[in-house]
Amino acid sequence: MKAPKSIRRLPAGRGRLARVVRIHYLARMNSIIGSGEPTCDDVLAAREQLRGQVLDTPFLHSKTLSAIAGCELHLKFENLQFTASFKERGALNKLSSLSQEERGRGVIAVSAGNHAQGVAYHATRLGIPATIVMPKFAPFVKIDNTERLGAEVVLAGETFGEARARMLALAAERGQTIVHPYDDPLIIAGQGTLALEMLEAEPALDHLVVPIGGGGLIGGIAMMARHMKPGIGVTGVQAERFPAAWCEFYRKPPGEQAGMSTIAEGIAVENPGRLTMPLIQRHVDAITLVTEAQIEHAIVLLLEIEKTVVEGAAAAGLAAVLKEAERYAGKHVGLVLCGGNIDSLTLADAITRHLVRNRRLARLLITTRDVPGSLARIATILGDQGANIEEVTHQRAFAGLPVRYVRIDVVISTRGEAHLAKAMAALREAGFSCDTAGGA
Repeated sequence: MKAPKSIRRLPAGRGRLARVVRIHYLARMNSIIGSGEPTCDDVLAAREQLRGQVLDTPFLHSKTLSAIAGCELHLKFENLQFTASFKERGALNKLSSLSQEERGRGVIAVSAGNHAQGVAYHATRLGIPATIVMPKFAPFVKIDNTERLGAEVVLAGETFGEARARMLALAAERGQTIVHPYDDPLIIAGQGTLALEMLEAEPALDHLVVPIGGGGLIGGIAMMARHMKPGIGVTGVQAERFPAAWCEFYRKPPGEQAGMSTIAEGIAVENPGRLTMPLIQRHVDAITLVTEAQIEHAIVLLLEIEKTVVEGAAAAGLAAVLKEAERYAGKHVGLVLCGGNIDSLTLADAITRHLVRNRRLARLLITTRDVPGSLARIATILGDQGANIEEVTHQRAFAGLPVRYVRIDVVISTRGEAHLAKAMAALREAGFSCDTAGGA
């Protein structure tokens, strides 16, 4: 399917042809807004509008992750966009449709971070004043980046809903155009360009696994992918703690953890969109929920194996594939690494917790007589076993032990479960009582 000739390539510059094509584009975009739901032609038009202004990011096969998952995994590195997120696509498509009058009044958006940066960056490029309302829990890195990209940041609300209410009030007060994070046909069409790039780069794809927050990303991708390849499977992924689309898709109530904080804050959305949910119901096969531990594990796998930094939302797709490996066995699966804006402290915490879960970092609780040389003996045994001591703490008053006994808490790094077991066995053989403390 081809776009109309007049919008296959929008000419840059200020000549008559450029002005004519731009008028055509604006008229087309206005018709989309009026009709509500976007179409595949709108995705094609969006690609031409975005050409040369956002990256056609790498879409690469991962041999190692494929071996781990039991399927052929292909990764779309949207974390390599300038603002480290796919959100640039929809934001630029929307901003490009504005009239000169609307540009002069400026734009406003509410976002936990990635949409904020996409709007801020491209609004600044286009000379459009931008205001971003962010909830107070937004990561510092995203707040700082949004301000650095030229937008005014307003922190408001303990929840996304409260931040949205503040944004609506400011928009009415200032007369600014709202750039919605997901529930806008131009935004959805912009995100749908990812399906074009993935399927053109790898026509053999059998399945796409896409994170769901408000649904703009999966709505655009699923609609376009199903048009290009009707038999392709599409699975959405949500964090267990924010399962709004899953609840509506399966008509089930949320679990006990719903609404709690999540490492995947990029998809921590309370309700799917009015436009996006029908697209999900029409074009998506299933939605998978993943736990915090599964997301953290996927973040570290991508860091260790692919040497790429992703945020929690971007790791959700890999977490889902690893959770339900039988669903994807032997298939060519495309994953969207939708963003890389993770706070450094959060990343460090995820890495540490991953090491604890995989027993590569362990806390030993060793009980012994409180006599000179005991700690030296323990250190010698652990050293002989090749375990590295990271931290040592003596517990006398608070260990609940008899006088002249001490509990020595030793944090060690190991090569994994088997290596840890071998080190503990050596301590017990030497007469020490040894156990491990609970971890992440």
